[in-house]
Amino acid sequence: MTKFLIASRHEPDDCLRALDEELAKGPGILDKFVYGCKEGDHTGYAIVDVKNLSDALAMVPGFLQASACITKVDKYAPAEIKSLHAKAA
Repeated sequence: MTKFLIASRHEPDDCLRALDEELAKGPGILDKFVYGCKEGDHTGYAIVDVKNLSDALAMVPGFLQASACITKVDKYAPAEIKSLHAKAA
């Protein structure tokens, strides 16, 4: 599995449409997202573990897929950071 960060922005008038489309994908999808809408940031955010980029994109409402920002993300272990410093020296 690969970890992706999803940021799916929508217009204020599209909040209910975005939420309805997420809900239609199943409660498991809706549970993965958090939203900034109540604070004026009309964006859905999620960090998901899926097989590939296509699976991450499928979690985004269809009308927002073209503008969604999906980034593969990784964690770093302390030993990796130390190794990176050694290589940079």
